[in-house]
Amino acid sequence: MPDDDHSPISVAQAKRLFADWKSAPAIVLAVSGGPDSMALMWLAARWRRALARGPRLVAVTVDHGLRTEAAREARDVKRLARSLEVPHRTLRWTGAKPKTGLPAAARAARYRLLAQAARSNGATHILTAHTRDDQAETLLMRMLRGSGIAGLAAMTRVSEREGLWLARPLLDVSKAQLVATLNRARINFADDPTNRDVSYTRPRLRALMPALAAEGGDSKNLARLAARLARANAALEVLADGAERYLALRDRNDAARFGFDAATFAGLAEEIRLRLLKRAIDRVGHEGPAELGKLEAVLAVLDQAIAAGGSRQKLTLAGAMVTLIGGRIHVEPAPPRRAKPG
Repeated sequence: MPDDDHSPISVAQAKRLFADWKSAPAIVLAVSGGPDSMALMWLAARWRRALARGPRLVAVTVDHGLRTEAAREARDVKRLARSLEVPHRTLRWTGAKPKTGLPAAARAARYRLLAQAARSNGATHILTAHTRDDQAETLLMRMLRGSGIAGLAAMTRVSEREGLWLARPLLDVSKAQLVATLNRARINFADDPTNRDVSYTRPRLRALMPALAAEGGDSKNLARLAARLARANAALEVLADGAERYLALRDRNDAARFGFDAATFAGLAEEIRLRLLKRAIDRVGHEGPAELGKLEAVLAVLDQAIAAGGSRQKLTLAGAMVTLIGGRIHVEPAPPRRAKPG
């Protein structure tokens, strides 16, 4: 992309942005009506038009039912999609909305509906309009929550989700450049006031960005930091893969159980031990991914027990049971929790 973050994106630049997906059979574009997603649809349509053969594009708008303006914004998306010869669907998040954790619940509902649309249209990929600005904000949010290296790597350009590929072609592009692209094309877009609602974490951090930029913490530098952390995380995953093969992590006679030598495990670097333990717990547990802080606490207990000569331990985390006995660590599904007496 050009160094000028306020210059419109050209057709040639759009071609590079979307080149990785020219062989996909069909692609779902997540289009809310805001500037980022409207630019995504505009650029993707121009890219597709320049190809002799390419994927079918389907624009999908998710109406969360949280704002009265959402229905009108969906109609505006449909109008632009029709002018670009892109089929469009509006999907609605129905049912009761949670009183707490609303942003996370809305995000989960959005991805669930987008996945449904992808499957019904034979699409292998869902493209979202996350930008470099979003990447910087995500990094800051995760820093404040004390995330580890994997979390601080922030969003990836491509990830697998429930058998579909979730891609973010605009992750290295600034929001200002997308707005400039729409202004050049004379395309209107919606202004969602919740993006400025400081009762939510992301808008509060967004309001701090000018001050951070004055100190050198602009979106470009923060996104670069996330990319470097992603590079380090990938290297650590390679090391963890090797350590997993070395330990022969899975028990040979029981696919639902992991077992490995405690002394060999203790000789590995702490970050690698954490990753191996998390892999085992996440694979057999039934209560979601293990949280890093709790994982660190379990590892500390195991490390102390191994150093003390292998005293017997039994711990549970995320629906998995971790035991140290006879010089070996075992990880297996935890027994169901007993219901509390009424």
